[in-house]
Amino acid sequence: MRQYFLTLLTSVILIGASQAAEQSDVIQSERLAFRVETLTRGLDHPWGLAFLPDGKMLVTERIGRLRLINKDGSLEPKAIAGVPPVVFEGQGGLLDIALHPRFSNTRWVYLAYAGREGEGLATQVVRAKLIQSGQDYRLENLQQIYRQRPAGKRDVHFGARLVFDHKGNLFITQGERGEQNRAQDLNDLAGKSIHLKDNGAYLPQPPFTQNAAIFSYGHRNMQGAALHPQTGELWATEHGPQGGDELNIVRQGKNYGWPVISYGANYGTGTKIGEGVSKPGMEQPIHQWTPSIAPSGLAFYQGSAFPAWRGNVLVGALKFQMLVRLELKGNQVTHEERLLKNQYGRIRDVRVGLDGLIYLLTDEGLLLRLIPENEVSAELKVSAAQH
Repeated sequence: MRQYFLTLLTSVILIGASQAAEQSDVIQSERLAFRVETLTRGLDHPWGLAFLPDGKMLVTERIGRLRLINKDGSLEPKAIAGVPPVVFEGQGGLLDIALHPRFSNTRWVYLAYAGREGEGLATQVVRAKLIQSGQDYRLENLQQIYRQRPAGKRDVHFGARLVFDHKGNLFITQGERGEQNRAQDLNDLAGKSIHLKDNGAYLPQPPFTQNAAIFSYGHRNMQGAALHPQTGELWATEHGPQGGDELNIVRQGKNYGWPVISYGANYGTGTKIGEGVSKPGMEQPIHQWTPSIAPSGLAFYQGSAFPAWRGNVLVGALKFQMLVRLELKGNQVTHEERLLKNQYGRIRDVRVGLDGLIYLLTDEGLLLRLIPENEVSAELKVSAAQH
């Protein structure tokens, strides 16, 4: 009888797990073993992910929808109302999402997207209050806090990641909209990182008093960004052209060189870009990838679930469809490991959850969760407890 109940319990746990999350085989990395759970399917080109205090998740879909995912990975069928008009063209659409540092009190949600600006397109940012009524959510009190000016005609290189600093001010990473020379023009907001108060007001940004929103310049297209947990500095990944993808520490007033210097090459011809790979007064990346990996999404791991990865940088890659793990010594990359290559699709975003587990979004519409092999997933624990 005891064996019967143990067998029944095991069956119930496995059934519950299959309903809640599909699990992969064990993956052995250099420092630990883990599994990949497919939590959610059916998202439409998801781009950005944010965790609500109760463990539910908000996910942007590039088509222009904001979706709610429950803790068990189930996708609410109804999109959240109140999203601003989004232009879904080329690389444009609804991009990143961030919660205000005091979200539980303010309810502010921030969205970055490609929006119409006159006859052109521009990276834009709004904030709105997330209101819950029963099981329904909606955005209210929509406020435009940033517009990239001038607008551009092309539908590429919008950026954009949203990161709050330790003082509650907002970083916005961007691209140069496919018009290279805009990145060096300090009268143009394209190809710049932006630093604003949480309501969009300017911060004092010497030496850029003539364009006070600018924090740094000379960027091609930054699609991964995170705050260093100890130093508070902004780190960002940036797409190079044919080679020369970069990991940078983004500092106030610095010029990151595009298109004057680059480790990449011109598409098609493979010829040198600008003046080479270095020039006085222009910053060097702390790490670069040639051939390109197309980095998108960046996170520092500080959780307890993966102790062997604590202090590492995790980078999503569109090309080769992989997760890149970087080990650091100070501000130097000392080792790189490539994981999940060509297994789950183009990894668009990387986040560390409130539970210390690692969450990935793929262009193919998946929300994945990495769990250490010596841990039992939350779904298994719940199923066991209920039975």
